Amino acid sequence: MGRNKEGGLVYSTEAGGKTCPECRHPLDQCQCSNETRSTTSDGTVRIQRETKGRKGKGVTLITGLDLPEKDLKALAKTLKAKCGTGGTIREGVIEIQGDHRDTLLAELEKKGWKAKKAGG
Repeated sequence: MGRNKEGGLVYSTEAGGKTCPECRHPLDQCQCSNETRSTTSDGTVRIQRETKGRKGKGVTLITGLDLPEKDLKALAKTLKAKCGTGGTIREGVIEIQGDHRDTLLAELEKKGWKAKKAGG
């Protein structure tokens, strides 16, 4: 293992995935609170459809949600049930199988989010 000038980890064969930029621990063992992490969200939730890398199968992506992991999972579960389909969460982005942009837009606005369709 090596260290850089700031004292951060440069390389490790033991690293298990992504690390927190604040405390440099794996994300599942992060010692930072969710409220202190900086976000790049502008307060608008964006809903877009994507097929890239999915062999032509479309998914609806929901980005811009500034929520802790637990709340994000609960919201994803509610949205999947509303659409009657499956989905997942990857790196803070909710993926819902199929094209459900209109349904999701109405549901998020009903829950008080400022949402809009993105990407054409």
